[in-house]
Amino acid sequence: MVKDQKSVILSNALNIARETGSEKLFIFLINEQACRWFVKAAITERGSLVAVIPESLDLKEIDLKKYCAAVVRSWSGNQTRFSRIKYAFLQGVMQGIIGVDSKVVCVLGPYDKGHLDTVTIHDLRLSWSEDFPFDVHAIIGHKAFHTIMAVLDIALDIGALGREGKSVGTIFVIGDSGNVMDLSHQVVFNPFKGYPNKERLITLLEVVESIKELAKLDGAVVISEDGIVEAAGRFLEGAGIVTKKLRGLGARHRSAAGITRRTEAVAVVVSESTGKVTVFEKGKIIATLEPIISRRMV
Repeated sequence: MVKDQKSVILSNALNIARETGSEKLFIFLINEQACRWFVKAAITERGSLVAVIPESLDLKEIDLKKYCAAVVRSWSGNQTRFSRIKYAFLQGVMQGIIGVDSKVVCVLGPYDKGHLDTVTIHDLRLSWSEDFPFDVHAIIGHKAFHTIMAVLDIALDIGALGREGKSVGTIFVIGDSGNVMDLSHQVVFNPFKGYPNKERLITLLEVVESIKELAKLDGAVVISEDGIVEAAGRFLEGAGIVTKKLRGLGARHRSAAGITRRTEAVAVVVSESTGKVTVFEKGKIIATLEPIISRRMV
């Protein structure tokens, strides 16, 4: 009798977790059907299991906490396996489920499918600094924190790969979108105008791809703290900041510094010449990230 693929993969992942001394096994359940399968699986080794589900998933009739050690509701970023794992780890650390030096096994599948097809092993003592190449505590209390992290994934993809073989530079402004819109105006027609909020979320793959394509346009992409894309092709008004640390950087960086000094927003700039991603808050650079092509393709 052929066993269910998901059960076989989970069973083997539990063995790997035991044999590698991993503290937790994160299993990614993408929808209600997957959660019901997990409940019916009657897994006995619940102490090390952490169920990772989408932040927006409504589970009124299913109490997953009875069947595992913890439940993580995670924002999935740009939906690649790398991105989903990264945000689940970040949320796990924030909730005290794992530490920054934990060893974790993950079981997951494609972001929009219910099946499982991948097992990964992570020693965070070795990979944490690569997965999170700056101190996230600087902005961890920001209202738009999860959106900022999701935008960073998009920005790093643009910095590493450009668009259609050409280098692309752009600005993302996240949070305090009302004030940002008041302090900016359209350079081109706003391609997101008129669409309902649920169709403008940056957790949607089609929105991510649209943003990458629109990054070729002049102007900034404005995103609310909840991850709703308000506009693209936006000119940020007011003189940009010029400081010693900004010398040698272009108009995009100065504009990003200026808008974050005048609002509560965080700005993310992709350099067209280098692909580097720079993060601004309160008019200052808080992080500079170097895109790595091999890692962005996972």
